[in-house]
Amino acid sequence: MKKAFKIIGIALAAVLFLVVCAAGFVQVRGIPSYEPPKLPAQKVAITPERVVQGEKIAMSMCADCHLDKKTGGLTGRHIDDLPAEFGKLYSANITQHPQMGIGQWTDEELIGLFRTGIGREGRYRVVMPTFVHMADEDIYSIVAFLRSDNALVQPQAIASHPQEPSFLAKALTNTVMKPTPLPSKVIKVPAATDQVALGHYLVTARYLCYDCHSKDFKSNNVMEPEKSGGFLGGGNHFVTKDGQTILSRNITPDVETGIGDWTEQQFVQAVKFGQSPSGPLRNPMPKFSIMDDAEAKAMYAYLKTVPAIKNATPEDGSAANAVATR
Repeated sequence: MKKAFKIIGIALAAVLFLVVCAAGFVQVRGIPSYEPPKLPAQKVAITPERVVQGEKIAMSMCADCHLDKKTGGLTGRHIDDLPAEFGKLYSANITQHPQMGIGQWTDEELIGLFRTGIGREGRYRVVMPTFVHMADEDIYSIVAFLRSDNALVQPQAIASHPQEPSFLAKALTNTVMKPTPLPSKVIKVPAATDQVALGHYLVTARYLCYDCHSKDFKSNNVMEPEKSGGFLGGGNHFVTKDGQTILSRNITPDVETGIGDWTEQQFVQAVKFGQSPSGPLRNPMPKFSIMDDAEAKAMYAYLKTVPAIKNATPEDGSAANAVATR
């Protein structure tokens, strides 16, 4: 018996040693770097139509993190609505400044970053959403906007702040959070005549609603969004400007706890202007004020088709939670 206990003790010590070594490796390595994505050299044509479309997408998907109201440009800032468990993370300067922004980035380097999350220098952007499923034309439109004469992207000599990831963020990026692969084929925006297909595209590829409105960033499935934990059922944690915890709300068609009892027009008002049937939506939920009504209606049509999840959030009157709802 003593011999058995001794063997078990040695085995446990060995496991503990390996765990300590692995933790030490993760702590020292930090967020890993990768080989920059290789795309054919290309030059995106900057057309008025693309600049307009790119501005619409950038103001919805980029400005919320990259816009610094003090500088009036996309110069980057501390992303203060992330849970403290991820550490202190910062968005980068994406103005046209040649050294401190993206002024010297090629179009293919920008496209590679948007698709994979890996920059020209190989650095992995840990919390930046990756648009692996976004249509090629939408990607080109973002590039066109960033190259435009819009005041938000004009050169500003402001250095991007170094990241200060927590051990958890380092551990996740060394295990489950990985760059996404480049698409193997051309991706197109679904036809406006197919509302559900277009809505699916907008929710899972362009505007990435599932990313915040599913259960947890850590259980989101970038390659197959529908397999994310609690897909669109809400409950993901955020932090408000005054330090309060706030939960993303359930946007599945459950009648009691989701949007199953919302009308199409109520949903449009909520998405575009932040006014839900139960009152104003709070930050960090952005207002998609320049979104087309047709797009918001397509999103509603798609959301009515997803499996309903019964998950009451505080705005729904859940007694189980005492925090405010996004």
